[in-house]
Amino acid sequence: MSEPASTLKERLRSDLTTAIKGRDKVRSGTIRMVLTAITEAEVAGSTAVELSDQQVLDVVIREAKKRREAEEAYANAGRTELANKEHAESEVLADYLPQQLTPSEISAIVTNAIASTGAAELGMKGMGKVMAQITPQTKGRADGSAVAAEVRRQLSA
Repeated sequence: MSEPASTLKERLRSDLTTAIKGRDKVRSGTIRMVLTAITEAEVAGSTAVELSDQQVLDVVIREAKKRREAEEAYANAGRTELANKEHAESEVLADYLPQQLTPSEISAIVTNAIASTGAAELGMKGMGKVMAQITPQTKGRADGSAVAAEVRRQLSA
């Protein structure tokens, strides 16, 4: 028998039932979309697998990123109603993501990584080393582009 469903996946399924009963169309639609993405990830390979809690979280992170990018694109195109829809879906997904890092926390992590990798002497050439060390610490807790911008800022200073 396969291992039990991950706790995040169980929470998503439970919340979907609650959202449907409460007739919350945005929440139920968003959770349905994430559960579909999780199922697709589980059956993507040659054999079906049960995703770990971290892998389920990775799917939620990916979906949240898609919503943010779509919201920005719609806003830039003047499509306010679609941007608002994407924003509402982002809000729902935010409930399932880890606590986001503050800019000062990101800055501290970057400073420590630069010090421990010795990237300060390399300047911008050390960015790859720093990002490799930081990414596992910030994944899902901070936008990658914001982290990269902070690394660039500190390395160029």
